[in-house]
Amino acid sequence: MSDRLGPRQFLAAADAAGWRAVLGGSWVCARYRTGSYATGVALVAAIGELAAASGRHPDVDLRPASVDVRLVGDLGTRDVELAREVSAAARELGAVADPAGVQHVQVAVDALVIADVRPFWRAVLGYEEFGDEDVVDPVRRGPTFWFQPMDAPRPQRNRIHVDVYLPPDQVRERVAAAPAAGGRVVDDSNAPAWWTPADPEGNEVDLAVWVAE
Repeated sequence: MSDRLGPRQFLAAADAAGWRAVLGGSWVCARYRTGSYATGVALVAAIGELAAASGRHPDVDLRPASVDVRLVGDLGTRDVELAREVSAAARELGAVADPAGVQHVQVAVDALVIADVRPFWRAVLGYEEFGDEDVVDPVRRGPTFWFQPMDAPRPQRNRIHVDVYLPPDQVRERVAAAPAAGGRVVDDSNAPAWWTPADPEGNEVDLAVWVAE
């Protein structure tokens, strides 16, 4: 039997409220509000020990008042156990899970011929190809770039827009924030997979969730 888990299976098995799935369903993330740099350092040290014992090495981002943890790739039972242990370590240190802080930003580029356009962006960003339609930061610091195939040019519309992937339980609040900030929702026909708000001058962004199988 395969050890691989889908993101919904992972989150159910991990039983960790702070963890959420974002890009492609293969990135699961948690943010912990530490309140101080010292607590963050202690949490990172604990995560390092847990990761070494598990043989799984998550991305860890330390900030003055928070720590972000991200597991990437094929997820299995050892990742479930690591997620549980990280959550327990955070609780012991008084760090609070913050699901509202979990997101992934992606830049979407409309392209008539992806094979012609993608090498340029890979070169200028110093990124790597991922699959047939993406380039990604090899250390996952910057946003991913996705090349959206087009059949014909679409004048008077964005050729580049931003995708913001959010946890399903957080996205509606972000959608509601767009009109409150002076924008408007120009398309909700794809909800609840994604909504398209625009700023006062018509520049669009997709607020999306990864709908896992």
